[in-house]
Amino acid sequence: MATALFGCPSEFFAQEAEHDVAFEWIEVQLKGIRVDFARPPIHARNLYHVSLAMYDAWAAYDDVAETVLLGNTLGGYTAEFDGVPENILPFLDIPSARREAASYAAYRVLTHRYESSPGVVTAQARFDSLFTALGYDPSTTSNNYLFGSPAALGNYIGEQVIAFGLQDGANEAFDYTNLYYEPLNDQLVVSDPGNPTITDPNRWQPLAINGFVDQSGQVLDSSPPFQSPEWGWVAPFALENDQMTIYERDGELWPTWLDPGAPVYVGGDQTAESDSMYKHHFAMVSIWQSHHDPYNGVMVDVSPASIGNSPDFPETLQEYGDFYTYFEGGDAGEGHEINPSSGLPYDPQLVPLGDYTRILAEFWADGPDSETPPGHWFSITNEVMSHPDFTYDWMGEGEELDPFEYEVKMYLTLGGAVHDAAIAAWSVKGYYDYVRPVSAIRYLAGQGQSSDPSLPSYSPNGIPLYPGFIELVDDTDSLAGPGGENIGKVKVYTWQGPDYIDTYEAENGLQVPVDTAGNIAGTGWILAENWWPYQRPSFVTPPFAGYVSGHSTFSRSAAEVLTAVTGDPFFPGGMGEFDCPQDDFLVFEVGPSVDVTLQWATYYDASDQCSLSRIWGGIHPVTDDIRGRQMGILCGTQAVDMANFYFSGAISNSCGIGPYGGCLGDLDGDGYQTVEDVLFMLANFGNQGPHPADIDLDDLVGTTDLLILLGIFGCTCL
Repeated sequence: MATALFGCPSEFFAQEAEHDVAFEWIEVQLKGIRVDFARPPIHARNLYHVSLAMYDAWAAYDDVAETVLLGNTLGGYTAEFDGVPENILPFLDIPSARREAASYAAYRVLTHRYESSPGVVTAQARFDSLFTALGYDPSTTSNNYLFGSPAALGNYIGEQVIAFGLQDGANEAFDYTNLYYEPLNDQLVVSDPGNPTITDPNRWQPLAINGFVDQSGQVLDSSPPFQSPEWGWVAPFALENDQMTIYERDGELWPTWLDPGAPVYVGGDQTAESDSMYKHHFAMVSIWQSHHDPYNGVMVDVSPASIGNSPDFPETLQEYGDFYTYFEGGDAGEGHEINPSSGLPYDPQLVPLGDYTRILAEFWADGPDSETPPGHWFSITNEVMSHPDFTYDWMGEGEELDPFEYEVKMYLTLGGAVHDAAIAAWSVKGYYDYVRPVSAIRYLAGQGQSSDPSLPSYSPNGIPLYPGFIELVDDTDSLAGPGGENIGKVKVYTWQGPDYIDTYEAENGLQVPVDTAGNIAGTGWILAENWWPYQRPSFVTPPFAGYVSGHSTFSRSAAEVLTAVTGDPFFPGGMGEFDCPQDDFLVFEVGPSVDVTLQWATYYDASDQCSLSRIWGGIHPVTDDIRGRQMGILCGTQAVDMANFYFSGAISNSCGIGPYGGCLGDLDGDGYQTVEDVLFMLANFGNQGPHPADIDLDDLVGTTDLLILLGIFGCTCL
């Protein structure tokens, strides 16, 4: 889905913004993603690796900045590098050499990574076109950079990134196939009522869909297997060793990064709170889908004057009720009083709620023809850098950088953040293997209702009843069936599902325009056993576990990067925008019924809206959302810190990770290595057994430990 954040394509700002070659390579990579399979963690890794390649090409010619891969050992792979020969540097045009090396490196990595893409012909033609338009020759393949050739250096960087990727834990050599994951539950045939095949309602369930179409519009013969459940083994950018926990499940090991703890479960020996929250959280997903009717008369202001500026995230399950509005949808954000760029209030924008919610579900789902969530945020970043008010001052401070330097630094930081977000989120998805709403809601409804033991169909594992949203079918109900076979079953007032498109009828006296009649499913009462998420029937739900939300993790990590790197939480001009023309935006329904413009004051507002969209889209309950956002904060902020260590050269004097996690040599755990740590070791000299000062892990704080500490004294804790 193309992103024009300011209501105009990037070309509109061509005279205002100076784009360099790194920008062009990311743009062509995004086009490559759109014709590939929709695999978010794989595309996050590809974006990071291409960004790394271009950055190392820039840094190889710099006196201060440190390369990430060249000359270092990363993820167990050592990329030998002797540096650009000093005697040749005076004869090089360094700016041109950097761009040439970066282009060769990006071209080689992209050609390798997309050679098995279903859209390889289109993608490669675009890579070739840009490469030759820049004046470079694909037949130049030498990697001998010792004679000063920038092209050879770029080829060498490309080779090293490719070799690193073949052993970084992604299993790229075997097309990223799973090594040991097996689903516990049998497939759910979504076109059939109910969920009779589920064994454990707390675990992920594959779907049986003929003619599955992924988020990039690629058609598969059947639903794919769980995508990347073992992604926790992939080498990260800035995640730290002590942020990874290895668990065992089903006889296999599961590395889990930034472990948020278990989600809420139902049944068995679960706590009453967990059991209740599971049922209410999944019921809320169905309730929010009751908003998908643009003709129900509900109007909302979707401008930054009323949405965004969300409160702090809830830390406990009890606080979720204050953060989200359970029946009306959305969160407790109060909006922004003033646009800081203009000094004026934001203009209100009243639109039908049913248009707004459907747009969010489709816009942030990134499909079909999608660059996937990590690519979406690269696209957003390129739009930000295209705005006439954008400036190239790093972190909002100091003089403006050369555009090429800014781009490679921005992309490395953003690429590292979304790559780490993918590793963290998918490691959690793989280990906790948590259920999706389409499986959970149908399961709960099949058990009955859990609200009142005196009513029919009571089950402690049933779905809670909410008048007007979740009720029981009685003998007066049109859903009772010709023989009353549905009496006592659970019904829900919600989006009616794909089977109802072409049968929509207006309600409350509101008329459906002729050109959209029959192309909107609308909302109404349906049997809960037939509940669908607001998605295409050829897709239904992503082919991987729900907990945690990848969209929430990706988006928050990217928002942290953009906020830090631009030095301003607000979009340039105080607002980012995306136009959704009447009847010309939605994909599997017609709409919106009026012109709607998505608007965000800050990067956090856009990220938060993305998270909410997944609830309205029927893809995630709130537990998946909040904990994903919290993980994204760490991924984003740590990526910024790590990138700045590379840029400043401080990474070359970093301490590394200690034997018990944390910073090597920081014995008192204050985040710094100082003389206090030496005194701490001396005070505990001779101590036997495990001890923070036992650096060599020989169960004795002794001379060897002191020599190690003195040998690294003065290094920087990252």
